[in-house]
Amino acid sequence: MTTETKLRELIDSAKYRLDDFAKFRKLGMIPNDGDFFPAGVHYPPITMYPEVTQEKFFESYKPNENKEYDIYVHIPFCRKRCLFCHYPSKYNAKDEEKDKYLDAMEKEIDFYINILGHDKINARTILIGGGTPTDLSPKQLDRFLKYFTTKIDIGKCKQFNYDVDPITLVGSDGIERLKIMRDYGVDRLTIGVQSFDNDILRKMNRSHDSSLAVESIENSKKYDYQTNIEFIFGHPGQNIKNWLDVLNKAIDVDVPEIQFYRLKVIPYGDQVGTIKRMRDYKPDELISNENAILMKEIAISFLAEKGFHENLRRVFTINKKYISKYAFNQCCQLKDEIGLGLTAFSSLNDRFSLNTQSFKEYYEKIEKGKLPINRGIIRNEDEQRRWAIILPLKNYWISKKIYENRTGTPLGKTFEKKFLNLKKYGLITENGGKIELTKTGAFFADEVVTQFSDPQHLPFPETSYADAELNPYKDN
Repeated sequence: MTTETKLRELIDSAKYRLDDFAKFRKLGMIPNDGDFFPAGVHYPPITMYPEVTQEKFFESYKPNENKEYDIYVHIPFCRKRCLFCHYPSKYNAKDEEKDKYLDAMEKEIDFYINILGHDKINARTILIGGGTPTDLSPKQLDRFLKYFTTKIDIGKCKQFNYDVDPITLVGSDGIERLKIMRDYGVDRLTIGVQSFDNDILRKMNRSHDSSLAVESIENSKKYDYQTNIEFIFGHPGQNIKNWLDVLNKAIDVDVPEIQFYRLKVIPYGDQVGTIKRMRDYKPDELISNENAILMKEIAISFLAEKGFHENLRRVFTINKKYISKYAFNQCCQLKDEIGLGLTAFSSLNDRFSLNTQSFKEYYEKIEKGKLPINRGIIRNEDEQRRWAIILPLKNYWISKKIYENRTGTPLGKTFEKKFLNLKKYGLITENGGKIELTKTGAFFADEVVTQFSDPQHLPFPETSYADAELNPYKDN
């Protein structure tokens, strides 16, 4: 079969999703203009938290008895600012700035240990992200991991993850970084390839090209990491043909996990990305919502043909064992997690905190002996129930047992009309002790779980949706 024939076959088989898109827009689940806002990684969304002090956040908090936490560390340095990024970072920072940040983070780790009353923090899983967390010199990387692993007990850590940029894993420094991370127990890398198309990479303002991306993948596999790769679809400059070319190359590099996510134009973090300004001033540069829908369905069906299945939302693996245990614990099991560094978040039973987005404030708070928390929430009963539905339903499924444990309420006694409507339109299914998305529900997962958002946390006003059964403001 020729490439053109295969492309036509995939497009034809994906067109039914356009009918679904139109249908759910008329039913009020998708905004009238078809706009997209990501949901289900945090609730409320990151940009919607009120101010909170450290004292208020930890008031009445009781640390868990087993002293186990999933841990996220944020290192906010990058070579370049990518067009699609909505997070604050420093670009081409000098070593002095990075050393200053590591100094502050070491103190932050100690503050957290003291607050929790532990000698060490026992890590269930770890994710080091950014930014580009490997945008440190090998010497600085060794310094960070040495201190981190003296304060964080990784003896029972089930997975030690790094999210990385390809450019930091090539050349002599890249090889040295790979060796250092492996020596400290890092065993899983997600490489932000984003595309294998050099024209698209230039439009994204990435610091690597396709050949360097492939080299970084091969280098990672040589050092026995579980190597995963990540892509964006719906980016300016993409079309269905070059997206299929990228998917073919993703299969060729032979990794066990492929992630892809839709371009986020509306800011989901603490910095307005260049992509938002592009839409405001050059809207014709962006691809249509309809083409984004086709690209998503084409990727799902193409990857399924190659043996990759969605074992965690937007994560396609050849076996469920390859998924991120960190993401599974945080979003599906709703376990306690500690965040360290600029913009990092901590999720502790019934509360959620965010660290400052300002480097200046981050350093000032640390120097005053405080955690750099500046926003957060202690959820009331209603907010706790919404949180315990939205995260697991979006990412995996709702365990009725876990839901009742986290909320004190049986699942069947909350949002009955919402659940009935979602079942009516074939978006969720209930089977014994769990509620999960159907195939169609999973495709529109962000929009489905938005049904359970409090009106004050919905991304668009009520008039943006059709006045129909699945308008998220109804029965809410």
